[in-house]
Amino acid sequence: MQAIPWNTRPPLDALNEMLKNTLSEQLDMRITALTDLSLEATMPVDHRTVQPMGLLHGGASAALAETLGSIAAYLCIDRQTQKGIAGVELSVSHLRAATEGRVTGVATAIKLGRRTQVWNIRIHDEKDRDIAVARLTTMVI
Repeated sequence: MQAIPWNTRPPLDALNEMLKNTLSEQLDMRITALTDLSLEATMPVDHRTVQPMGLLHGGASAALAETLGSIAAYLCIDRQTQKGIAGVELSVSHLRAATEGRVTGVATAIKLGRRTQVWNIRIHDEKDRDIAVARLTTMVI
C-alpha cells in the first residue's frame, strides 16, 4: 500500500459532517479513521441496508464504497486549481453475506493522477472477513 498524499486532513467530526443530509447519513455511515494509508468508515447491517432476505444489500455496499472513494479522492485534490471529484466507474464484487453488526470499508489509493484517481475499497465484517471489494475510478474536475 502506498502512503496517500492527503492535501487536507480534516478531523473526523468534520468528515462526518459532510455526510449530513445525504444517502450516507440515511444509511448511518460513519467515517472512523483517516490514516497515512487509508480512509475508513462503518455502516450497519440493519433494516436500512438489507435486502428482503435479510442480507446486506449490494447497493448498500456500493454506496459505502462510492462514499469512501469519493471523499478520499476529494481530500487529495488541490482545491486552488481543481474543483471537485466525480465518480465515473464503480465495480463491486460481493464475496460473502453479512446479516448483522457493522461492516467497515477501507479505501486505499491505486492511482492518484491529475485527471483521474483509482481507489480500492475493501468491505469487511466485524470478524475481518471480506464481504465485498470495490474499485472506484474518479475524474478530477
